[in-house]
Order: sequence, then structure tokens, then C-alpha cells
Amino acid sequence: MITDPDRTPLPRTFFDRPVLEVAPDLLGRTLVRLTEDGPIELRITEVEAYDGPGDPGSHAYRGKTQRNASMFGPPGHAYVYFIYGMWFSLNLVCGQEHAASGVLLRGGEVMRGQEFVRKRRLSARNDNELAKGPARLATGLAIDRTLDGTDLCAGPDSPLSVLHGTPAPADLVQNGPRTGVGGEGANHPWRFWIDGDPTVSPFRAHTPRRRRT
Repeated sequence: MITDPDRTPLPRTFFDRPVLEVAPDLLGRTLVRLTEDGPIELRITEVEAYDGPGDPGSHAYRGKTQRNASMFGPPGHAYVYFIYGMWFSLNLVCGQEHAASGVLLRGGEVMRGQEFVRKRRLSARNDNELAKGPARLATGLAIDRTLDGTDLCAGPDSPLSVLHGTPAPADLVQNGPRTGVGGEGANHPWRFWIDGDPTVSPFRAHTPRRRRT
């Protein structure tokens, strides 16, 4: 029997665990985004883990800066950053305070508020593409730097929160290298996704940028 997703909010203790435990456990959970248009709900289908100062692929690898300060805060907060001068990405901070670990939300299925997301994702060919990839997810859900540091566990009025949802069955959880990560962090198998889900983005290896001559 198929049951409706559990709408119980995830407590802070859920996020107060090592990032490699939290990341796969987020698959199937429900991200809620309150916008001026109305609420949007997203079933999380793809994530990547970043393990703080010990992870060469992490923004926190070289220490705390004004940009990444939210990563060092208490677990259960949002870390939003701007990348390539074009896009925002949403991360959920986890682990102990000052550990600077977090989970990048890479993809999901829009379960509620599709009409609001479509207005921001006019190039999407179908609903599976509305939040297929971290930039598309952030664009569709109106995520920007004003949400950096948002407390995900502050209650129903928070602009961002995560509900229990329906956790992905263990036999459907896959993992492999992170997308677009180069250097020493390229081979960490810390990308997690729900096998066979059409909202999961394709893997792309890191491509070094050409230097201007």
C-alpha cells in the first residue's frame, strides 16, 4: 500500500550527524520552500556530500570566509552560494558546529507548486527538468543569498524546511564521484541518488577551465 509522505519536520538532531550519514538519508525527504507566490514542495532525489576542512572539494577546505561562514554554523541551517557569476546553489549544513560540512541539493521532483516553479524555469521541457541539477533547483525554488543561514528547523513559518517525507529504499540508493569536482576530491564517491529516478541529473566529470592567453 502506498502511503502519503510523512509531514513531520526533521529535527535538528537529524542534521547533527556526520555528513556521509546525512547525505543519503536526505533522499526521499521533502524540502519545503515558502515563496511569495505560494508553497513549493520538492522530493529530494540527488545530493552531494562535502566534508569540511578535510575535503579538498569543499568550500571550507581553506578555512572560514565571509562567503562560507554559514557552513561553520550550527547544523540544520542553509548555506547558499553564488557560482560562475550566474547561479545559486543550496546546501544543508550538518555535523557538529564548526565542522563546516554540508549537503548540496542536486536534484528533485516538484510535488507541489509546479505552477510557481514553471514561471522561473521556462526552458524546462517537462516537469522532470524543473529541478534537475543544482542551478535549476535553486532557480525554480527562488533560492538566493538572502536565504543563506536560514534555520531549517525554526518552524512552519521558516522559508525553508525539511519534512520526513518517504525515505528512499536502501536498495535504490546509489553513489559515485561528485559532479564537476577536480583535484584530490575528484574520486570521493560522495554523490548519492535514487536509482532510475528521472529527476536525477547526469554525471559530468570535472573539465579544467582554459586560461586566457
